[in-house]
Amino acid sequence: MSISLVDLQNFVNSELIPLEPIFLQQGFGAILPKLHELRENVRQRGWWLPPLSRLYGGLGMPLTEFAAISEELGRTPTGHYVFNCQAPDVGNMELLHMHGSADQQARWLMPLAFGDIRSCFAMTEPEHAGSNPVWMDTHAVKDSDDYVINGHKWFTSSADGAAFTIVMAVTNPDAAPHLRASQIIVPLDTPGFKLVRNVKIMGEAGEDWSSHAEVRFEHCRVPQSNRIGGEGAGFALAQDRLGPGRIHHCMRWIGICERALELMCRHAATRELSPGVMLGSRQVVQHWIAESRADINAARLMVMDAAHKIESKGAYAARVEVSTIKYFVAGVLQRTLDHAIQAHGALGITDDIPLSWWYRHERGARIYDGADEVHKNVVARQELKKYGVNFRD
Repeated sequence: MSISLVDLQNFVNSELIPLEPIFLQQGFGAILPKLHELRENVRQRGWWLPPLSRLYGGLGMPLTEFAAISEELGRTPTGHYVFNCQAPDVGNMELLHMHGSADQQARWLMPLAFGDIRSCFAMTEPEHAGSNPVWMDTHAVKDSDDYVINGHKWFTSSADGAAFTIVMAVTNPDAAPHLRASQIIVPLDTPGFKLVRNVKIMGEAGEDWSSHAEVRFEHCRVPQSNRIGGEGAGFALAQDRLGPGRIHHCMRWIGICERALELMCRHAATRELSPGVMLGSRQVVQHWIAESRADINAARLMVMDAAHKIESKGAYAARVEVSTIKYFVAGVLQRTLDHAIQAHGALGITDDIPLSWWYRHERGARIYDGADEVHKNVVARQELKKYGVNFRD
């Protein structure tokens, strides 16, 4: 079953956007019962989990087709959650689908795909620069048939209320840097796992799925059968996860941009500066609108080009295109939100509309999954190779 974009837009406008005032003023928990009802509604409509294989109850949409769905769902903060294709769960589902054992798929993937549980992903460490992902202190040491895991992670998104995490931990300390780590499933009720806190994002700690946690692994013991894929394959698996994941992120950001532009245009068309003088009559506001429209259109074309290359040639072949969209679309997102907030004046920095929430929570778009500067280096070095130059750190 396919999803009509018109029907999807009507659903977002009529069912999800009206929940925003409660979400913005009272938090995610206040709308969670209603979200559960809507998730069941989505399931009954046959719209559940668009990007995952039909074997697991999804729609099996190609990346390029799901991109359009992701953009529409991105127009509201809870869109992806209601369709069970939210980060980090969808990335974990894809990882378990591609590389999980039959037992892992039965125990973790199926409940995750059905929406019975949530998950998280533990990679970043506060003691080390996230721009150097091979540098980590979290270790998993073999003991009989188990791993004993010790380490400290943060920005383990959505750990609050999750059933399990997939942790990146060093299992082969003497191997080459990109062959040192493995990915291991750790149920959050494992003795020694501690959720230290939900990290405040510009003053807001969040809750449940809408949160980022600091966690510790203190002599966490799990079976070696919880390792996903081969020992030392953690970074290779991460790349499989990140390529399509960045397409998901970028299209969600474009959805946010479209909503911000819509809010800006509506405000410009209805807000009077003085009797009979509309905000939209001002040239600077018109320029913000025009620049945002051009930025969004360009971003969408770039993302779709990268998605087509991933589908036709694989994530590795599209790595430069993926780096390009990662920093370009993140920049478009920040500029568009900033224009929209400025156009709304004081209203723009309140939680009466979602612009300030997005500005707080999506500023990280230029940091997570590789800082802008790291991705720019990738693109620039690829260009310089054409001229016989090959820089290395």
